[in-house]
Amino acid sequence: MEEITLKNLESVEQYTELRNTGKHIFVFSADWCKDCRFIEPFMPDVEAKYSEYTFIHVDRDQFIDLCIEQDVFGIPSFIAYEGGRELGRFVSKDQKTQEEIERFIENLK
Repeated sequence: MEEITLKNLESVEQYTELRNTGKHIFVFSADWCKDCRFIEPFMPDVEAKYSEYTFIHVDRDQFIDLCIEQDVFGIPSFIAYEGGRELGRFVSKDQKTQEEIERFIENLK
């Protein structure tokens, strides 16, 4: 299981590159977000279960323009891509359970 965290300005290009290659699920969150902290304990299990995807964690505060561009106005949110094609998105401001996240990923297949 590989974890990539976008941290610097060059990472906007990295987002585009990763979006256009391979199978990735971008996880948009922020340190201050209590619903984002809620999913932290079970996300390693989700990432291990769906290891065909690389989960990329995007800090909303560091990449607010990217979030606006991607219509991510609530967190935590998930957008899945394969080879540049959007497979699906689970974007809302609602708290998400492990079951809801796994159902979202299952529906991508």
